[in-house]
Amino acid sequence: MNPAPSPAEVFRYFQTLPLPQLPTKQQPPGNGLVGLPVIFFTDGPTTQTFTLDIRGFTVDITATASSFTWHTGDGTDLITTDPGAPYPDHTISHDYASGTYTASLTTTWTATFSIDGGLTVPVPGSTTTEGPPVTFDVLQARPVLTNPFD
Repeated sequence: MNPAPSPAEVFRYFQTLPLPQLPTKQQPPGNGLVGLPVIFFTDGPTTQTFTLDIRGFTVDITATASSFTWHTGDGTDLITTDPGAPYPDHTISHDYASGTYTASLTTTWTATFSIDGGLTVPVPGSTTTEGPPVTFDVLQARPVLTNPFD
């Protein structure tokens, strides 16, 4: 008799699934300003379901983005459990000095699985995906006094 796939075997398949490479979105779009935090978020799917045939068994795997590592481009990593949100509901932001920065997002995925519609159990371990980076400039705004009567 053919034994059902083990959790370790399901994990090997889980690591090869085409999970989304979540994009890094930032606000303000384009250039940022010193003294005004840059807001980060992603708008990609954070849950994916896959149905696989493993040695004749139907295995349903539900992958969930469980943590997000925001690489800010200045050496700081922000680790969160939510994908962030755009202004005004933002939860992830970072202050920058003037310069050019490339930020990116590493998403850690965990999963559960069931075999032939049976009990749902956790997949042992996790896997990661790297989203496409975004490059932006942070500018220093300088006030200029003018004569309002000119």
